[in-house]
Amino acid sequence: MVMLQGAVPLNARRFMVDFQCGCSLHPRPDIAIHFNPRFHTTKPHVICNTLYRGRWQAEARWPHVALQRGTSFLILFLFGNEEMKVSVNGQHFLHYRYRLPLSRVDTLGIFGDILVTAVGFLNANPFAEGGSEYPVGHPFLLRSPGLEAPCSHALPQGLWPGQVIIVRGLVLPEPKDFTLSLRDEAAHVPVTLRASFADRTLAWVSRWGRKKLILAPFLFYPQRFFEVLLLCQEGGLKLALNGQGVGATSLGQQVLEQLRELRISGSVQLYCVHY
Repeated sequence: MVMLQGAVPLNARRFMVDFQCGCSLHPRPDIAIHFNPRFHTTKPHVICNTLYRGRWQAEARWPHVALQRGTSFLILFLFGNEEMKVSVNGQHFLHYRYRLPLSRVDTLGIFGDILVTAVGFLNANPFAEGGSEYPVGHPFLLRSPGLEAPCSHALPQGLWPGQVIIVRGLVLPEPKDFTLSLRDEAAHVPVTLRASFADRTLAWVSRWGRKKLILAPFLFYPQRFFEVLLLCQEGGLKLALNGQGVGATSLGQQVLEQLRELRISGSVQLYCVHY
């Protein structure tokens, strides 16, 4: 899933989001998916198309635009087996069947009258079973004081089965560690997730300091995006990194309900913390 966050200028005429098969300018690469909102016509509309060997194919047209000049937006591009679906600000907008293999796409091009604040390449929630048509795409909060590590977030009602903690951000250029800890009302720390870049290990740490290594690939890299998901379930927490389930830890339901604080520290720049 690709998330595009930004705004449409007041004087916008059109903008394009192209999923390209290459990044050359001359010759122009094939474009598997061309997403093109147009605001300057008497009847604003959206065009989707495919460019193959320098020739545009038959246009697919939607006679209205779910975007408005002078407003911000959050667009999700969700890629299925046979088609792409697009939602705008949480509402399904269109779907477009592939005309070229999606495996050929290696470049994202954004052009025209658009102010881009963030682009995210997100993984589907590996813990989701059925549910809504689109994975949840929470907006990135760039340069937010509340997301400067170290930071703390209140959990006034503790954790309950089915709740998911989502942490997204960027690893700094010369990282040392990353720590996510959960604290209860008495300031005890029943569980901590700790990533050490020196020896490239990931571990659960108990309140008594006992470390339990997570036997999974180390998925944190300098200057690369990361996503941590913690799913609360009866008996503990399940962990996923960058869309891959990598482990779990046991905690009693009473302990989970008594948690009151989420703390995050380390060599990261945070973009989103949601729970």
